[in-house]
Amino acid sequence: MISSTQLQAVFFDFDGVIADSLAVKKNAFVTLFAPWGKAVQTAAVRYHEANGGMPRHSKLRHCMEVLAGQKISEAELAALVRRFAELVFDAVVAAPLLPRVEQTLQALLQAQIPAFVVSGTPEEEMQRIVRHKKLEPYFQAVFGAPRQKSVIVQKVLSRYTFSPQYCLFIGDALADFKAARTCGLAFLGIVPQGEPNIFPADVAISPDPGHQHWPRLLGQSFALP
Repeated sequence: MISSTQLQAVFFDFDGVIADSLAVKKNAFVTLFAPWGKAVQTAAVRYHEANGGMPRHSKLRHCMEVLAGQKISEAELAALVRRFAELVFDAVVAAPLLPRVEQTLQALLQAQIPAFVVSGTPEEEMQRIVRHKKLEPYFQAVFGAPRQKSVIVQKVLSRYTFSPQYCLFIGDALADFKAARTCGLAFLGIVPQGEPNIFPADVAISPDPGHQHWPRLLGQSFALP
């Protein structure tokens, strides 16, 4: 069992974990694939939602080539990725934080436990979003695509000499869970109220990442000061 005196680092996904911004990304898929008709548009949205945490360029390439049946060059894909970023950036910056996020980040900062963002959003864009939302002071570093989440976490563990069993990953997608399992981290799954639980039955889940939930879900010794 990890206690607050042992906990070395916390890794956060961003959309749906820090910010209530999942609908923003969904709406971007609705907009981008509207020209291809309702069936393709619906399929693209479903693929997006079923593959949380997947890098954006991978999702868009699949949706264009497999669902829309349109071969796409690297230049065309890059333009589509830029268009997606234009559609979502301001709305993600404006999106509210999930409940208890700021209190949890403040508690980690006060306890001197480093926090990291590990997102499927392109890294430079993710860093700009964190900066515009004035969340930079809370995070040791902010990471994103194109690197896979497990690769990012492993590099952080190595660079800071963290012990994986004393680190926590909080995410809302199977990609987050798989990265945590691959790297040997504890995991807390975020499942909004009323939404189906996509995680295995033995995984601790919560509607928000608030540290107030951690003792109940992960053990009484997991409380932060």
